[in-house]
Amino acid sequence: MKKLFLALVSLTLGTSLSHANPRALPFTYTTDTLAPGEAEIEQTVDLIPLRAQSVDLGAPTSYLASSFQTELEIGISDRLELALYFVMTPAQQALTNTAKLPEGNGIKQRLRYILANPGEWPIDVGFYGELSESDREIELEAKVLLQKRFGRLRVAANLWAEYEFYFAKDVLTGDHQRDVVINPTLGATYEVTPKFHVGLDSWLRGEYPTNPSPATRTFGLGPEYYIGPAVMMSFKKVWWTVAAYVRVTDTDHDLQVAEPFGKVWFRTMVGYDL
Repeated sequence: MKKLFLALVSLTLGTSLSHANPRALPFTYTTDTLAPGEAEIEQTVDLIPLRAQSVDLGAPTSYLASSFQTELEIGISDRLELALYFVMTPAQQALTNTAKLPEGNGIKQRLRYILANPGEWPIDVGFYGELSESDREIELEAKVLLQKRFGRLRVAANLWAEYEFYFAKDVLTGDHQRDVVINPTLGATYEVTPKFHVGLDSWLRGEYPTNPSPATRTFGLGPEYYIGPAVMMSFKKVWWTVAAYVRVTDTDHDLQVAEPFGKVWFRTMVGYDL
């Protein structure tokens, strides 16, 4: 508790001797954690070209869906890290039947714990647990974090699953909907210089509703797979990562109204060492 208190005081005063913990792969978490007492703030932006209906019920139109996530990370102890999030998904006022993005408006809390110091085991292993409360659901999320270094090359994978408790009830049964979500990731990043990293990141997402389960699976439930390049630049206390993903499954599918898996998906992240 004393270390957590000191980290919060450091954040409040805006003074710290810590160094940043950059994210070279926007979707794939590595096994790096902040040291005790260190703190960092991160901003993530997702941009996805999708399809929706105009409010005047005219022809379907394209729009740029967006999601904004602000995260505060705090090092609690050796290999243990706490993070607090605020997530906002802006509504499209001139559109209806917009897609449901993975994140709604709300808050999240998570812990990341690494089982051993980097390099002690043949593969670095960690665990990630998260609780999310949004305007539409409560969500439990868990990840197994795996990482292996080969000199300047780092390969990482996340075994990722979620269980979602929706507030809305099914119109036929009156039961609250539940979803099981799988969202594994795989990526690799290479340190060209300490200030410049290039990589390849990928992820898959599939939703499996229960209570009730759908009679048939639609495109909007997935699973769909994305892959794309990622570039990270680090400037002492500030780092910036940008990535562009292409959907490589169902490539012949023409995107329809309210479907969340666009042909491309852009994500950028900025971090600042507090």
